[in-house]
Amino acid sequence: MTTKKRFGLDIDGTITDPDTFVPHLNKHFDQQLTLDDLTEYDLTSILNISEQEFWDWLTKHEGDIYTEAKLAPFAEKALLNWSTEHDLIYITARRKHLDVITKSWFQSNKVPFNHIELVGGHNKLEAVRKHDLDIFFEDKHDNAVMIAEEFKIPVILMDTPYNRLSIPDNVIRAHTWQEATDWVDQWMKETAE
Repeated sequence: MTTKKRFGLDIDGTITDPDTFVPHLNKHFDQQLTLDDLTEYDLTSILNISEQEFWDWLTKHEGDIYTEAKLAPFAEKALLNWSTEHDLIYITARRKHLDVITKSWFQSNKVPFNHIELVGGHNKLEAVRKHDLDIFFEDKHDNAVMIAEEFKIPVILMDTPYNRLSIPDNVIRAHTWQEATDWVDQWMKETAE
């Protein structure tokens, strides 16, 4: 029998395809970017725009971007499998006014969840503490490192061009959801022993 775990998961760039923003950036900023061009999490320097310009753009288009987001390859299978035995708690930097759009996306894409928390910023430490998570999945490098170091839990860092800095031992870089699933399966066996 498996011990029930509490899985914490980021949404954008983690369970959704990391290149979700690329076509929107290309369309609205007249670019020809690919995911490989996004070598920094902060898009203002890549686009050569101010933070205010970026937030004005995001505020105008984020509803469409999040509504149209595709699941990352193989994420659906992992989430469905885990949902039968574990709690899936999503903690996202999305702002609270996106609650309805976010929950509608989960329902229309049939993504299982026990709880979705929109923290409205990148500091997820309080939400991770509140939900007493056993493991976390993230694409933002500094979030992954902070969560791993603060809570001494494993954090799966979904590999992207913008998060390739060095990582501590309890941050595990996964290049695919299949790789993440394999690591979690092994971790589950070890923690059950």
